[in-house]
Amino acid sequence: MRVIVDNDFSGDPDGLFQLAHQILSPSAEIRGIIGSHLKQGDGFDSSSETATNAVKKVKELLEVMKLQNAFPVYEGSNLQLKDAKTPNISEGAKAIVKEAMRDDVKTPLYVVCGAGLIEIASAYLLEPKIADRLTLIWIGGPEYSDLATPPPGYTSLEYNLGIDITAGQVIFNDSKIPIWQIPRNAYRQTLLSYSELLLKVKPQGKTGEYLSEKIESLMKRVQQFNLHIGETYIMGDSPLVLLTALQSSFEADPSSSSYVLKSSPLINSQGLYETNHDGRNIRVYNQLDTRLMFEDFFAKLELFKTTK
Repeated sequence: MRVIVDNDFSGDPDGLFQLAHQILSPSAEIRGIIGSHLKQGDGFDSSSETATNAVKKVKELLEVMKLQNAFPVYEGSNLQLKDAKTPNISEGAKAIVKEAMRDDVKTPLYVVCGAGLIEIASAYLLEPKIADRLTLIWIGGPEYSDLATPPPGYTSLEYNLGIDITAGQVIFNDSKIPIWQIPRNAYRQTLLSYSELLLKVKPQGKTGEYLSEKIESLMKRVQQFNLHIGETYIMGDSPLVLLTALQSSFEADPSSSSYVLKSSPLINSQGLYETNHDGRNIRVYNQLDTRLMFEDFFAKLELFKTTK
């Protein structure tokens, strides 16, 4: 398969874990890595150039892994969409269009998004024909009321959808792009314990040290405000690897995880779902094989340590 990775790498460090895992997965040919826009004021990157900084983080990780220049890296837009008809013309959006419109390759193309949907929405607005030529896998969106109960103290606007609600409306309301969605109740299943971080990630060479430091640095930062995140961390972007590189060998599909087919909802201006009687069917994942996902990540880190 071909994969384009799109994430807000200057934000939550789970995106860097996902990227490292994707890089170490040989069945997925990475055709581009996009550093995309981050919601400002969330405590990670308060600048107005979050996509620019995301690219810097990607290059930093590639340097740690001694894979400089191994993959094309593109900058997304530093701005939200101004409306649902006008694309943000970024290098990231143009890269999606270029790869999707290729006629010289037969392998399926997945655009995997661990943040907002600005780049894929802009790509669609630039060239609507991409809807028939790729599958979008997206970490984001609130729970569906018939499938799951929201967590205690939840916000009605889910984080990744809140990065750019308009972009979500372009993809869900207007496009026909096939969607595999991992909403909040599903990505919250991906808990990595601090003990696992210390024993199975940190000892695995420079890559393991680098990734672990990102979590430990965050833990120290929140403690300054008398906050504690407990002894687990949600690696919410890692399902992007589970659903692509870790598909079954025969009748290829993410066969160890479960989904339901739902009519794509309309997303309103508050970022909430509304019924769409004309919506296409989308996959909504409600159970993820976290054993396979994490054990594969640990194993690949250890194997990579022996070569780098």
